[in-house]
Amino acid sequence: MSERIVILDFGSQYTQLIARRVREAGVFSEIHPCTRPADEIAAMQPDGLILSGGPLSVYDAEAPQLQPGLLELEKAGGEPVPVLGICYGLQAMAHLLGGGVEAADRREFGPADLTVMTENGLFAGVPEGSTVWMSHGDHLTTLPDGYEVIARTGNAPVAAVRSCRRPHYGVQFHPEVVHTDYGREVLENFALRICGCEGDWSPASFVEKQVKNIRRQVGAEEHILLGLSGGVDSSVAAALISRAVGERLHCIFVNNGVLRKGEFDKVQEAFRGHFDLHLKTVDASERFMAQLEGVADPEKKRVAVGNTFIEVFEEATEEVAQRVGKKPRYLAQGTLYPDVIESVSTGGPSQTIKTHHNVGGLPEEMGLDLIEPFRELFKDEVREIGRLLGVPERIVGRHPFPGPGLAIRIAGPVKREKLRLLREADDIFISALREHDLYDEVWQAFAVLLPVQTVGVMGDERTYENVCALRAVESVDGMTADWAKLPPDFLGRVAGRVVNEVPGINRAVYDITSKPPATIEWE
Repeated sequence: MSERIVILDFGSQYTQLIARRVREAGVFSEIHPCTRPADEIAAMQPDGLILSGGPLSVYDAEAPQLQPGLLELEKAGGEPVPVLGICYGLQAMAHLLGGGVEAADRREFGPADLTVMTENGLFAGVPEGSTVWMSHGDHLTTLPDGYEVIARTGNAPVAAVRSCRRPHYGVQFHPEVVHTDYGREVLENFALRICGCEGDWSPASFVEKQVKNIRRQVGAEEHILLGLSGGVDSSVAAALISRAVGERLHCIFVNNGVLRKGEFDKVQEAFRGHFDLHLKTVDASERFMAQLEGVADPEKKRVAVGNTFIEVFEEATEEVAQRVGKKPRYLAQGTLYPDVIESVSTGGPSQTIKTHHNVGGLPEEMGLDLIEPFRELFKDEVREIGRLLGVPERIVGRHPFPGPGLAIRIAGPVKREKLRLLREADDIFISALREHDLYDEVWQAFAVLLPVQTVGVMGDERTYENVCALRAVESVDGMTADWAKLPPDFLGRVAGRVVNEVPGINRAVYDITSKPPATIEWE
């Protein structure tokens, strides 16, 4: 990217939100571990550097420390690279420069009123007394030489600082969260006013650059494979890559036996004849079920689906190679930034949440190079790109669907009868959301079949059958989510339909847990 702000992750749960806010200002941002060597960061030629928050104290034995060289970075013209430390990032910067950091007499978690003491570019447009969000136990007690306080709150005499010598700033609050009234403006001020970026990054500019990059990478002769699922990520990836290489893109759609009701046919209908690409379908449902039958552990389900998919995909690849006269060299995937963040610890202190089926590449013996055009994008950015590329709204607006499919929406062992029950229940829920114009109001919705049975009474007879959980969440990018407050009468009608129309289920419950502490999916 022509403009780039690098965010160093010190383990904060909010790091991804920083990246989003900077991109909303029109500047591309990317997250890297705080342990990445300073010379590698310098080689990226960043226009600015943001130091995230973190859960530790700078004095903890295992606490990550700021590398001195990062405060000495220079741009191509010789001017210093601006730095913004947020919460722990501020404390790490102050600690490195000889300032004092101590445990506060009163830990501060929640809203506070900000008093701006010195007018400067960082707080341009931020009114007096606006709310900021605090989440810290330590605070600055002594400023490093050459620094001054530029804002405070009632409990934090040092809420923001700046260097009088270099464009280095620090804030004790979290501008990236929505609870900070003018946090978006603070980060925009840093990116545009202090770093001097023009803010010319957008999904449209991304498409133009990615098409050029793909053409440059692939050349004029090589072919690309893509595992198409019919979801947003792989579908938009197919549209983007087909724009770059046309019919040299070969999409392979595999029925893995854990798709939703009617999905194998619906995806084919959506893609055949609508895009400049080749679509090959493989019904391997029986093969997948042979590997999944009776498997209860979520990670083993993912491994079973992933390994079997690779086997089926390899066979389909050979058929493509015979048809075009050469083996495709590249494999494209719709991997997104949250997938990478949750599968790989980006910041050292961050924790791996779960393995995603399309993260980490392929076995070396497959001999394919990976193309992941969306690896550094969030879901809503990919949706916008899809609309720019003319992908039908019924595809662009689809809720996320996991690679292991319904296998990880059956809590407990996978069985054919349970899949049948879950497909019917899920279809009733999703269809009802569409009928009542609620589908686009939630980020993701689905049904889960629980590993318990309960007593019921149906037609004056005692039943002892399965329990279905309904799950719907509101979110921006899937990194955090709140349970959707769907109308109670709507939920009641859906529960009634599930129980009455799906023999084998006699109870439905609604999940009201947010992320965190839970994840969106149950497994």
